[in-house]
This record gives sequence, C-alpha cells and structure tokens, in this order.
Amino acid sequence: MAASPADSLKVDRSAKTLRELTLEKMRDAICNGRFKPGERLVERTLCEQLDVSRSIVREVLRHLETEGLVESGSQQGPVVATLTADQAAQIYEIRALLEGHAARTCAEKGSPAAIKRLVTLNAATQAAFRKGDLHEVMVRTTAFYEALFKEAGLAMAWEVVQSLNARINRLRALTISASGRRKEASAEMSRIVEALQKRDPQAAQEASQDHVRRVAQIAAERLREAGP
Repeated sequence: MAASPADSLKVDRSAKTLRELTLEKMRDAICNGRFKPGERLVERTLCEQLDVSRSIVREVLRHLETEGLVESGSQQGPVVATLTADQAAQIYEIRALLEGHAARTCAEKGSPAAIKRLVTLNAATQAAFRKGDLHEVMVRTTAFYEALFKEAGLAMAWEVVQSLNARINRLRALTISASGRRKEASAEMSRIVEALQKRDPQAAQEASQDHVRRVAQIAAERLREAGP
C-alpha cells in the first residue's frame, strides 16, 4: 500500500529533538517543492501530517520565517515564501564573491590534509549525484563548502553563507534537478578541486565563480519557467 502524504511526513522520534526533526522535514519539503510558493501552511494540517504538537509547528514556522522560507503578516496566516528572480540573483552574487574568495584563500593557505579532505567531500557529492539522491547531493555540497570556508580560515564568511543556506538550498534543488546537470556539475567541481590541488589561487577563484555563474543562469531559467 502506498504511503499517504501524512505518513511520509511523519517525524521519526528516535533521533535529535522533535523540534529539530520537524524543522528538517519542513525545510526539505519546501526546498524540494512539496509545498509550493504562496501555499498556505495551516497549523492544524501540519500537526496531523507531521504528528507533532501545535507548539512545535509554531516554533518551526517562526524559525523558517527567519530563514526566508516562510512569510507571514497577511490575514491568511503563514505561507511558503516566493523566491523572486531578483532575490536569487543577489544570492548568487554574494555566493560568487564569498566562494571565489574562499577557494582562492584555501588554494594559498590550505594544508595538504585540508585539500585531501575537500577532494573526498567532492567525491561523495558526485557519488550522490550518480545515485540520483538529490537530497544527499545538497547535504554533501553544503559539507564541501563548509570545509572550504573553514579550511581557508574564513569562519565569519561561512556564517554569512549559513544565514542564506536555506534559500541557497532551495535554489540548489532547482538547479541540480535540471537536465544534464550531473555531468556539468561534476566538471565544474572538478575544476575547483584540481585548482586547489595545484595550489593555483587564481584558477581556484575563477573556477568557483564560473560554477556560481552557471548555476545562477540555470536558476534564472527555471524561475522564469515557473512563472510568477
């Protein structure tokens, strides 16, 4: 028997806290398009689907609002935030600046162990791509960039990226599912990793920024296709 939508959203109580698990479930559901932009998020319905209390649902919705995934303030209550093309363009501009700088700095200063770790993390991302596990691709990609920034000694810059991470992953869910993206992404990330291994700061920065420009282009196309 096929699982109902409520069953598939039900929270596993065996790990972390209920609030953390509920937050992850809701964040993933918005990022993968289960809940559409502009869709009302009714507390009572979410309580039933997630099998958690209304107080937890309210906490999670408030947290998602701080991440830019939920909007409130209208009479209809909380809704899934709409990510505009202009907002996406700004996010990618910030990514290009920060990730390019991180790649350059890591090529200059990263230890051999750090570079090796980044190679391993990228390999895990590409393995997830080959399996078609797009959720795992996003998890592994985030891990790669966290390591890149931290190995470059740019913990504060990573905090800035983290503040946008929910919206970055929402856009990433759009781009990684694009036709032919797996091979293209593999080639782009290979350029970054190879430049890091060669200790070529300029090439690392350029490869990183070229990657961001390409995903920005894909995201813009997919947002146009989705319409207003």
